[in-house]
Amino acid sequence: MRKLIVTAAAAAFLASGGAAFAAVKHTTGTVKSFDGTAKSLVLDNGSTFTLSKAFKDPGIQAGEKVRVSWDISGKNKIAEAVKIMK
Repeated sequence: MRKLIVTAAAAAFLASGGAAFAAVKHTTGTVKSFDGTAKSLVLDNGSTFTLSKAFKDPGIQAGEKVRVSWDISGKNKIAEAVKIMK
């Protein structure tokens, strides 16, 4: 019985920890195109992002190197924040 409880507790711990690994991801690249009105950002490596509703434009322009913090929503990559790298 004790082995069963320990095994169940270990399984529950591992299952709950998996959600922590599904956190925000980061991508670095050069801006190919940016449209604040359409809420879209495309990097030179082909990565395409939809900007979140809460997105604040730090002054992004084509040709700038940026770091994008993003997450998946359905099939879309949603950019939560974009930082201009210097």
